[in-house]
Amino acid sequence: MKKCVVAVMLVLSFTMAAFGETIPVQIDGALGKLSAVIQKPEGDKMPMVMLLHGFTGNKNNRPLTDTADLLEKNGIASIRFDFNGHGDSDGDFVNMTVLNEIEDARKVFEYVKALDYVSSVSIGGHSQGGVVTSMLAGQLGAENVRAVVLFAPAAVLRDDAIRGNVMGTAYDAGNPPESVKIFGRFDLGRDYMVTSQTLPIYETAEKFTGPACIIHGTGDRIVPYTYGERYHKIYADSELHLIDGADHGFNGVEEEAAEIAVSFLKKH
Repeated sequence: MKKCVVAVMLVLSFTMAAFGETIPVQIDGALGKLSAVIQKPEGDKMPMVMLLHGFTGNKNNRPLTDTADLLEKNGIASIRFDFNGHGDSDGDFVNMTVLNEIEDARKVFEYVKALDYVSSVSIGGHSQGGVVTSMLAGQLGAENVRAVVLFAPAAVLRDDAIRGNVMGTAYDAGNPPESVKIFGRFDLGRDYMVTSQTLPIYETAEKFTGPACIIHGTGDRIVPYTYGERYHKIYADSELHLIDGADHGFNGVEEEAAEIAVSFLKKH
């Protein structure tokens, strides 16, 4: 009996050591409190990776959760959070813009940078979260951001705004309405449409001179992989991974996308 108890305790100890802690936190964002979760492996000092979800998404979307779990197994901490107007965070979706999402991400960066166990900060983002990632990294520079990972980065959003079309919903780009309905349930505000038309996405992103990894599916019909290829061209130190046939959400290949990201992040 004692041997069984000891064995169980050893298994539990190994599990705790392998997976560390999951810590829910709230962080002041651009338009209120941001709901976030930190996955922290055992240890006193470690790298931290911020993981940013996409348009209408949340912190529990794949492949971000796959990436967080795999990072934890490799001794790297991560933080996932809901942007303003998304998930469990404060704010209304109608007031969300790429610019205030960048401010949200900057607040999260400042929060994790100040944690005593964090040795460096890298940033990864999916879709619109990839755009936010690239622009924030460009603003902060390689002296503050160790590395960048972009999952299907949605730089197409500027072109869509100029055309007057968001996720299949058309509007007058020269005089956008106060809001348009997206997916039948999200009210996208005029500020989003107007500010997106002149968003300096690549111009800001290229200021980041550190290592970058772009992961994109050739079957992406929302953001063609050519937008990922352009990121690869503007970054001086980058690698591009095209997953054959993968769609925008990497459905069915989430683990493959996460493995590519974590392999890259382990190197840096």
